[in-house]
Amino acid sequence: MNTAEMTAKIAEGNGFIAALDQSGGSTPKALAGYGVSDDAWSTDEEMFGLIHAMRSRIITSPAFSGDKVIGAILFERTMDGQVDGKPTPAALIKRGVVPFIKIDKGLEAEENGVQLMKPMPDLDALLIKAKGLGVFGTKERSVVNLANAEGIAAVVKQQFEIGAQVLSHGLMPIIEPEVNIKSPERAEADAILRDEILKALDTLPAGQQVMLKLSIPATPGLFDPLVDHPKVLRVVALSGGFKRPEACAELAKNRGMIASFSRALLEDLRHGMTDAEFDAALGEAIDEIHAASTTKAMATA
Repeated sequence: MNTAEMTAKIAEGNGFIAALDQSGGSTPKALAGYGVSDDAWSTDEEMFGLIHAMRSRIITSPAFSGDKVIGAILFERTMDGQVDGKPTPAALIKRGVVPFIKIDKGLEAEENGVQLMKPMPDLDALLIKAKGLGVFGTKERSVVNLANAEGIAAVVKQQFEIGAQVLSHGLMPIIEPEVNIKSPERAEADAILRDEILKALDTLPAGQQVMLKLSIPATPGLFDPLVDHPKVLRVVALSGGFKRPEACAELAKNRGMIASFSRALLEDLRHGMTDAEFDAALGEAIDEIHAASTTKAMATA
């Protein structure tokens, strides 16, 4: 796939994006969920080797193909590694899956009800490397905990500034200002965030587009104006801590939003499964998430 073909697949593809981008801080939790306890490694290198083996098993599974999984988000170490004897992005492209990379370096402490992204001093070098490996786009995450207008405006401003840097390298940014689904002000935060994003989209130069990765809104259909915006290539949803059945049920209420799930995709996979058991469990998860992304449960306003 060339860039134009990847753009078309993400814009129009009948599927979802797999989030395989657990970073150093979340890797032990991801491995524990996979049935690998923290006494299975003694160094970071061994830990990252185990998580890479898990991701390789997913990517090479017969259940994981571009028919239903149109994209996958990678952690930098995964991008730098190999799957099936090929650089990971090339292995994904061969399976018809568009590769993205997580670029943020974690979150700052909460201020004004939000957590901004930490500085990324080496971002240009990372973007050059990713582009050279055939990566299509990036993902960068902030968190909104409260309906604080000043804080949410700061999150959106930072996200679009990083997005502009990504676009300057010929890559597609997935802007991810996650609203904490446990927030007592979730619905209000959703609405403020939507309006701030709409304002930011109007400042994008003609011809430029971004992607959005958002928490499933408390009010179904709230993000319809973002789904329909000409400067948005695609709106994808994170599972945000919902178990897969609930995440899928909520996603299906939102027209035009497709999944970009991590925990909800991986929650039934275990290290000790036979290949047949693993492929069956992964296939069931992919089928359920694909259905929620493509077959909507109700019309929205």
